[in-house]
Amino acid sequence: MPSSPTLSFDAIILGAGAAGLFCAAQAGQHGLRVLLIDHFDRVAEKVRISGGGRANFTNRELDPAAPQKHFLSANPPFCRSALARFQPADFTALLERHGVAFHEKHKGQLFCDRSAGDLIALLLAECDAAPAAGGRVERWQPCAVRGVRFEAESPSGAGATSAGSYFVDSEQGTVTAPALVVATGGLSIPKIGASDLGLRLARQFGQKIIDTRPGLVPLTFDGAAWAPYAQLAGLALPVQISTGDKKNRTVFAEDLLFTHRGLSGPAVLQISSYWRPGTPIRINLLPGVDVAAALLAAKASSRRLIAKELAQWLPNRLAEAWAGLDSAWQRPINEASDKALLRLAERLTQWELVPTGTEGYAKAEVTVGGVDTRGLSSQTMAAKSQPGLYFIGEVMDVTGWLGGYNFQWAWASAHACAQALEAQRAQQVQRAAQAGAGADAKAHAHMRANSQGHSQANLHARSDAAS
Repeated sequence: MPSSPTLSFDAIILGAGAAGLFCAAQAGQHGLRVLLIDHFDRVAEKVRISGGGRANFTNRELDPAAPQKHFLSANPPFCRSALARFQPADFTALLERHGVAFHEKHKGQLFCDRSAGDLIALLLAECDAAPAAGGRVERWQPCAVRGVRFEAESPSGAGATSAGSYFVDSEQGTVTAPALVVATGGLSIPKIGASDLGLRLARQFGQKIIDTRPGLVPLTFDGAAWAPYAQLAGLALPVQISTGDKKNRTVFAEDLLFTHRGLSGPAVLQISSYWRPGTPIRINLLPGVDVAAALLAAKASSRRLIAKELAQWLPNRLAEAWAGLDSAWQRPINEASDKALLRLAERLTQWELVPTGTEGYAKAEVTVGGVDTRGLSSQTMAAKSQPGLYFIGEVMDVTGWLGGYNFQWAWASAHACAQALEAQRAQQVQRAAQAGAGADAKAHAHMRANSQGHSQANLHARSDAAS
């Protein structure tokens, strides 16, 4: 029985998340024939669950001239080009064209007014608009990828630039394209389809990987050591949190949330991307308050319990729990020694503790690390050593802060890649035209040679006849 023919596209994109969908839409609207493949049964599921179901899709405070302010990477300048060429205002303009209402919630964070489903519908509509530009976006989902191989048109090695084709063996058959875009995301939240496919493909094609770890993730602590604080689960308050020392110190001012197993909330999620196992975090529970001076002043004028004084600035439960940590704090403030009050002030403003771990990829919002961007072009997202191979979105070693920065990286890297795909196809068309012209020239020369040969033969024949 003859095998079915291999379907051909201009580009194959693995991963139908934020980056993959947007890249497919952009490339399709540039006239490319694009195939999207994803093994999960629901499209853009991470978009759907983000931002409490309203998708925190970008951040107005992003500074493309200094991306290292909002992104973590072993190669910080890498993301600058893509972020400068496709900015938050470009994406909000797209939402406005589609009539998707949105609002700013906190520190530049933008959310859909109604539902993240509106954003997913927008991305699918953008894909559906491709035929109007002569392109096409086809989506196979769910469809598992069984293997990927590259066949070069000419021998290639390190630094190769020769053309070739990628063959993707999938559950729905084998497909081929001169360009392969890896938009498979990171390892976070495996229950919605996260896998290591992108990292495996990167290694297969010679790309280096920066060690991965969970990011934007709650921190956990030893059960016995955390016992005094477990009763505070559900309590939240604004704090200043830091990790690292001197030049490597990172600080955030956000809300902290106590949990049964440790700490969460925006402050902890932010610092978790910078925290390293075995190192401490430091928390100021009363930022902006001169606690030592306030306690000493209260001692001179009040007879209330220390816990009651603390409740002026802290939630009651936290004030009670904190005073209970030391017998010297379980008394009226006027009976406490200055030394005890200064120790209390230091503990409140410089609470140092060492997490035992994190809640892992199951609860992490992102993956820190990924494909080493030093092996990629910051202009195109293409691998420098492997022709036609691109990486976009979270699979790369570019991790944004909490608050819409990671989605903006998805849009910006996808946009840069789509432009490169259009340029790659134009080059292929030009090469094909040149090859066709060369073949026509050779055929014409061959015909001329044959014609000249026939003419010479006729001359010899006439000469022989005359003699």
